[in-house]
Amino acid sequence: MATTRASSGRVRRRPTRSGVVLEPEMIIDAALRLIEAPGGNALTVRRLGVELGADPSAIYRYFRDLDALLIAIADRLISETLAGFEPGPDWKAALREMGRGVHDSMLRHPRLAQLRAIRFTAGPNELRADDIGIGLLLSAGFSAPDAVRHFRDFIDAVLSLAAMDAAELAPGQEEADKEALARAYATLSPEDYPNLAAVRDHLPQITASPFPGVLEKLISALALAAPGPSAP
Repeated sequence: MATTRASSGRVRRRPTRSGVVLEPEMIIDAALRLIEAPGGNALTVRRLGVELGADPSAIYRYFRDLDALLIAIADRLISETLAGFEPGPDWKAALREMGRGVHDSMLRHPRLAQLRAIRFTAGPNELRADDIGIGLLLSAGFSAPDAVRHFRDFIDAVLSLAAMDAAELAPGQEEADKEALARAYATLSPEDYPNLAAVRDHLPQITASPFPGVLEKLISALALAAPGPSAP
């Protein structure tokens, strides 16, 4: 996947029309408010300029384009996941906490979930998250290539499941889907669907989030494959 990031060069700061001196973090804050505005994502460069009391073109002194701004926002949200996260001696517990933190953050910011699931930020927060996650697997005794590969599989699975859970449905759509499934399960023919009929009473859990169960399966699989603690 392509890496897109905000310009890291020095920017000559100038006051906006309202006398406010822009900062990258201020722009990210305003963009996040517009993305999460009631009624749907309202982020455009023009609206961002209005929100900041600045000429819209001022944004480009800090971010190459709107995509670079979105990537910077995604990296900011990774910092939310890492806030207060201090891995303990149990690498499995730490990896579990990390996965849950990612999932919770994605649910808090559903309109950015897909972006976060499919793009790299190459920003300091993503690099820190990768450093922590790969470090946990190195501490479990995995070799360098295996630690990288397993962390990639783990974090991509967590991000994908979280993006699914965070997907915004039209009002009433989720309940309508559940009701349709309930009607279908209630009328299952044992002749046509013998296995589904045999587990009929348990089928409603199909609509529940798979995240908790898959997270435990991933960690259990890693625990079985782990060679043991690496030598100091």
